[in-house]
Amino acid sequence: MNKKQIRWRNRILLALVLFFAILICENTGLIELVFGSANALYAEFILFLIPYAIAGYDVLIKAARNLAKGHGLDENFLMAIATLGAFALVFFPDSEPHMAEGAAVMLFYQVGELFQSYAVGKSRKSISDMMSIMPEYANIMRNGKLEQVDPYDVPLGSEIIVKPGERIPLDGIVQSGDSQIDTSALTGESAPRSAHEGDEVISGCVNLSGTLTVKTTKPYADSTVSRILELVENAADKKAHTENFITRFARYYTPIVVALAAAIAILPPLIVGGNLADWILRGLTFLVVSCPCALVISVPLSFFGGIGGASKRGILIKGSNYLEALSQVDTVVFDKTGTLTSGTFAVTNIIPAPNFTEARLLELAALAEAFSNHPIAMSIQRAYKGTIDIHSIDSNEEICGRGTKVITNGRTILAGNDKLMNVNGIAFTPENFAGTQVHIALDNTYAGTIVIGDAVKSDSKQAIAELHAEGVHRTVMLTGDHTAVAEAVASSLGVDEVCAELLPQDKVAEIEKLLASNHSTNANKSKVAFVGDGINDAPVLMRADVGIAMGGMGSDAAIEAADIVLMDDQPSKIALALKIAKKTMRIVWQNIIFALGIKFAVLILAALGIANMWMAVFADVGVAVLAILNAMRAMRTGNL
Repeated sequence: MNKKQIRWRNRILLALVLFFAILICENTGLIELVFGSANALYAEFILFLIPYAIAGYDVLIKAARNLAKGHGLDENFLMAIATLGAFALVFFPDSEPHMAEGAAVMLFYQVGELFQSYAVGKSRKSISDMMSIMPEYANIMRNGKLEQVDPYDVPLGSEIIVKPGERIPLDGIVQSGDSQIDTSALTGESAPRSAHEGDEVISGCVNLSGTLTVKTTKPYADSTVSRILELVENAADKKAHTENFITRFARYYTPIVVALAAAIAILPPLIVGGNLADWILRGLTFLVVSCPCALVISVPLSFFGGIGGASKRGILIKGSNYLEALSQVDTVVFDKTGTLTSGTFAVTNIIPAPNFTEARLLELAALAEAFSNHPIAMSIQRAYKGTIDIHSIDSNEEICGRGTKVITNGRTILAGNDKLMNVNGIAFTPENFAGTQVHIALDNTYAGTIVIGDAVKSDSKQAIAELHAEGVHRTVMLTGDHTAVAEAVASSLGVDEVCAELLPQDKVAEIEKLLASNHSTNANKSKVAFVGDGINDAPVLMRADVGIAMGGMGSDAAIEAADIVLMDDQPSKIALALKIAKKTMRIVWQNIIFALGIKFAVLILAALGIANMWMAVFADVGVAVLAILNAMRAMRTGNL
């Protein structure tokens, strides 16, 4: 608890002690003995006002302030008018005194509010814990001395020193040193990762053992830690449809029940006669029961808890609207490279055409891919052991979705897929190897094929199986890779459908088809999710009902476009995110049905004069506490 909550708690405890002491004195006849039977009622009135005022003065102030601003019809107003009305019944000689009930309603309402504040604080802490990843400084060597500077002030390409125990302030590449890296704050994984020379490290992680020299690859504003903090800060702003419904419901519900309570208190005595005090008590009881705090608190708290619980497991959800949409997903579409596969490519086969050697073929490929930073191009560059003379390259052209074309020393080299060969009229023989095939042509003569292999991620097969177990009816893989390679990967993983040899714009067209067929057959209730990691996945991530990006090594564009980010790049986390979303929505609807069911039942009883003020206390405070306790279950994701 914070200091404000501690003061609040102490105030409520004092009021409770006084309340029960006065209640004992009343029931034992001590008040009547001290003040006399004629004055006992008014003594009780004054005595019960003391704990009432101690516990509820802030509620009365808020009610008056909001009423003055024209926003008075909220739970503060309902509590104030109902409890003050219970005390006011002392002025009706024919009615029973209800000061104790009036004080009790305010006391238990405040107990519920305190409990709610604690629950919200705990839920918020599970998200705000992510804020601890913010680095306070970066170490830079200047004039032979190590200086601590603001991460914002570190220029791109600078070398920073990260000592053991320090948080890595910026994304970069290890230049020297060996260490273990704690990534738990970002990924939720407890096992540390190794970091060696040449490895990429991301900001927000903690360096555990050795000193590292890191060359920064991004400014702080674009770093992993900065992006995560922005996502966390904005998560609460995007409300789910259910949350918006509850907000609108409360806006209309409150004035309606106030009008009904007034009608119950005033109209029956005027129309059919009867005891005015009795009908006023019914109206006041109706007001206490009608307070919608169980709904307006527990529903947002459930979503907040779900988002916080997911963040502990390395799943960042940008808003409760995306959490709600995820719970309705029954079709999951995957990009292949970097999503289901590791994206770490290596040359596995070199098949030269007649009159070409393996060395010559690899040299031509390296020249063709010299200016590309695509993973396939980089694998060819690594495989070529010679020096690439980039000065000999006269022109370089990236052909979207097909490959590259370079002119070197007056000769034209083409490197790419089947489409590139076909569009240039070059005859070639497809090779029967698993992997991505890069065909090479020199001056429109086929020179051979280089096969690039991409390892499937260790948990990809598990991810597909778990998604099917969670009720996902359809898994689809979209890729620009060769059909044979794509089908081999899909078959090994258990993916239901595969679309291969797609250009970036083709992926958008395919997702449009899936959305149209899914929505037409499911009346817009079920959703399509797309999972990707690359720059070319950004349009598809934005178009899908739910976009999920690989956040560890995914591109900035993909992470920005996605609705959900998996910080450790594990596909199996998709099924976990789905479980969290479904659990959260179950809790939300449990609270809605439970709260409305109890309230409507007791409202009817109150209108009929059957429910007393104590039943009203349970229907308001009791239901709210139970709903809040249920909502807090959304934070617990360890057993999923």
